[in-house]
Amino acid sequence: MAVRDQLEGRNVVIEALRRQRRPVTRIWLDERARPGAKVDELLALADAQGVPVQRVARQTLDRRSATGAHNGVIAEAEPLPEFTVVSLLGDLAWRKQDPFLVLVDEVQYEHNLGAILRSALGSGVNGVIVPTRRGKGLSPVVARVAMGGAEEVPVVREGLSSALATIRRAGVRVVGCDMKGRPMWKVALTGPIALVLGGEDKGLSPTLRKRCDEIAAVPLAGQLDSLNVSVSAALMMFEKVRQERSGTTG
Repeated sequence: MAVRDQLEGRNVVIEALRRQRRPVTRIWLDERARPGAKVDELLALADAQGVPVQRVARQTLDRRSATGAHNGVIAEAEPLPEFTVVSLLGDLAWRKQDPFLVLVDEVQYEHNLGAILRSALGSGVNGVIVPTRRGKGLSPVVARVAMGGAEEVPVVREGLSSALATIRRAGVRVVGCDMKGRPMWKVALTGPIALVLGGEDKGLSPTLRKRCDEIAAVPLAGQLDSLNVSVSAALMMFEKVRQERSGTTG
């Protein structure tokens, strides 16, 4: 039997029910949860989809929780559809969509991956690729922070070097994010593109840098050396959105 995922928090569970990317199989709800917009929507969606809801004591949710922030709701769900870089690119080609991908090396903090997924959803990213052996994958904490991003944006776990080789063969331009690059608004980010970010502590490695067509930087004031990786990722993603909408760089 496949291991099911655990979703924690009202917003996370509601997003999974709204988007219907995978079946939600069971919901546990705080027996003292009062009627309100969120609880009412959750119950209505669960009823419409035939998902059983069990009222339980808060202490039961506390014991079951993996995040410590369940907000009175925990759900069990089937795993999300799995993609490889090849299958993801093939799916985008079939839908005649330009690839917009984000690769992040060694994301050790679950909150960072969750925040990247939330920004990825808002900016139209088609997939986030993280290493197979290093960093974090999807977890209850990532899903909670992503607030729906994990439901919509595929997370692919593959070696980044091989993933970039596949991406480049597909004709997708690769832009790395590093403080030694050109200002991001001077780098063309329109069309098919893959953004590459380094780990939280090490930045973009020399190996990954060599596989990039160009390096873009987020210029900083205030004598700052760098930004949190999820913040840098968000700024780069939305700079692409700005360029696509305005048709200009600079």
